[in-house]
Amino acid sequence: MPSRRAFLAGAAALALAPSAPRAQATRTVADDTGRRAEVPAKIARVYAAGPPASMLVFALAPDKIIGWTSPFRPEERPFIPAKYADLPTLGRLTGRGNTANVEVVLAAKPDLIVDYGSVGATYVSLAERVQAQTGIPYLLFDGAFDRIPQTLRRLGEVIGEPASGEDWARYAQGILDDVAARVAKIPQERRPRVYYGRGPRGLDTGLAGSINMESIERMGATNVAAALGKGGLVQVSVEQVLAWNPDVVVTIDRTFYSSVWRDPLWQNLKAVQSGRVYLSPNVPYGWIDFPPSINRLVGLRWLGRCLYPDAFAEDLRPFVREFYTRAFHQTPTPEQLDALVQTAEARRG
Repeated sequence: MPSRRAFLAGAAALALAPSAPRAQATRTVADDTGRRAEVPAKIARVYAAGPPASMLVFALAPDKIIGWTSPFRPEERPFIPAKYADLPTLGRLTGRGNTANVEVVLAAKPDLIVDYGSVGATYVSLAERVQAQTGIPYLLFDGAFDRIPQTLRRLGEVIGEPASGEDWARYAQGILDDVAARVAKIPQERRPRVYYGRGPRGLDTGLAGSINMESIERMGATNVAAALGKGGLVQVSVEQVLAWNPDVVVTIDRTFYSSVWRDPLWQNLKAVQSGRVYLSPNVPYGWIDFPPSINRLVGLRWLGRCLYPDAFAEDLRPFVREFYTRAFHQTPTPEQLDALVQTAEARRG
């Protein structure tokens, strides 16, 4: 796959080419880093720089997203209307394994590039370079959980969908407030120590402050990997997880989930012995952090059912049905709903 260096090299080569003049009116907007950019007064085509931005833009304005960062897997496609699932794969500009190059971006003719997630210096630098080399405005929005309603509202305004942005912002705030109120009533002694295992061996996890762990931490649980300090995703050993001996294990990987019950290395883990290992739904997107976008909203209620079944006792299906209808513009079937929520009901794979 092309590296970011290759992307920027290609961009530098094309930067010398004259760009087509834009006759339409523009307006100045600021993103969450304080950068200001001139964007078209009317935005019809949006390029999402990575998977988190893809879901965000698609939820707000499905007819304005011009393609996906990667193709949908066969098991994901049924959740997306065909006319959207069939949009072209354009690759990603940000994150691991970025696959887009400047030629692809220019050929797609977007009015705006949007990135959602980290707003650190690396991403600001990339945004500045891509914007300078393509002439396409590039805005970054903070992916922090607390800012989800604000970002939905702000992006809706920027892309000319203020009603959608406001509706989504109110909906998201309602979920956050409801979950916070329930968790606040959980006594400290009932709040579990949780290990989040990614990858087929379950040995990739997130440190304290990682965007990948925000869902678990928001549920009042203790991230056992926080003992290693702050940061992003890291790889740990089975011995380290056994030493932490978490009350609950959450994973997004079916291979790990299936093997953890049989692998002798994991049999002494408290979470395995008590049957508290949970497989997060992950179609068409994961519910914990894959990607860390607004899909995490539906994951909060699922986590609540896993971690505090008494406080989150109601049937998940109506909630999931509403979220999926809003986010993916298609109502899931009863069979799809059953498949999505069953891992919150079962304790064993």
